[in-house]
Amino acid sequence: MPTIPFRIDIPLVPESALGNALHFIDLLRSANLLARLRLGNQAPRMDWRLLDADGRPLPTAPAPWSHYTTAMPSTEGPPGSAQAVFIPSFLAADIPAIRQVVARHPALVRQVGIAVDAGQKLLTMGDGAWLAAASGRLQGRTASLPWFYMAGFARDFPGIALVPGRDWTDDGPWLSGALPHNLVDLAIALVRHAFGEELARAFATVMAPDHQRAQAALQANAQQHIPATRDSTLARAIAWMEAHLEEPYSLERLAQAASVSTRTLLRHFQAELAQSPLDYLHALRCARAKVMLEVTLESVSSIAVACGYADPAAFRRIFVRHVGTPPAEYRKRHALRAPRRRWRVEVAGG
Repeated sequence: MPTIPFRIDIPLVPESALGNALHFIDLLRSANLLARLRLGNQAPRMDWRLLDADGRPLPTAPAPWSHYTTAMPSTEGPPGSAQAVFIPSFLAADIPAIRQVVARHPALVRQVGIAVDAGQKLLTMGDGAWLAAASGRLQGRTASLPWFYMAGFARDFPGIALVPGRDWTDDGPWLSGALPHNLVDLAIALVRHAFGEELARAFATVMAPDHQRAQAALQANAQQHIPATRDSTLARAIAWMEAHLEEPYSLERLAQAASVSTRTLLRHFQAELAQSPLDYLHALRCARAKVMLEVTLESVSSIAVACGYADPAAFRRIFVRHVGTPPAEYRKRHALRAPRRRWRVEVAGG
């Protein structure tokens, strides 16, 4: 059975450096992908929530922001409390401005204190350490800050030690990074805490620049020492579905194309993708339908047929299940083509 996701809360205030938060989420996605590649459907996973200053989840935004405001879909039961909190840096011009940001958000300061008391991991980037320190729960800890903030921080929080020359610090519940490039260091440390040492080492290897390894990979590929991805049951089945998307679904024909029995095919899909071949086919068809709704003026009925559905009503039900909105509504929101009536050109003098 899949494990419960490790959840990270990312509170944002109007002054937050949004780029820090988005980059950190990209790193979490990369860690999840690596874990899935190594361990398959049983891999551990990290989820995240973007919150406002009062701890309320931010509403889901349209693509591409939806990839950040919504974590990877979870099937492990109801969401639980977070196990870590990440505070990005602030867009503040100077130290007095940082102090004003902290003073404007006492509710968030209290939430950080509650998180530390609950044993959650606390991660801060740059001057986000001010807000964490204001919680009063980090006395006697060590932190990393950019050198130009150190004097002011030391005056405000004399009970917290700063280590010159160290870009990031892992001190008990508190992981602090001085500069944006330390987001990778924080992510690796969090992977170690959430996933264990083995996956953390693999993640660190993937994230570290290595020009010699890149050159060696190119040379090995040129000399054909690295073969192409090997054939597999799933690859054969998926390739056949993609080539026969509009044809009626037949589990027997699909299994024949994959050179396995129907039972074996179902087992592979469930073990690797946690879904049936038919569910996967519906997702492929809905992906085609989304493109056609966006870039063509074909009717919904015609698109249904082009995507393998003889019954437009069945197509609408499946589209809503996979996309979350009816086809007509999706077109209204995402169409890249104007309606035909807007194409009409008035004849001069007509």
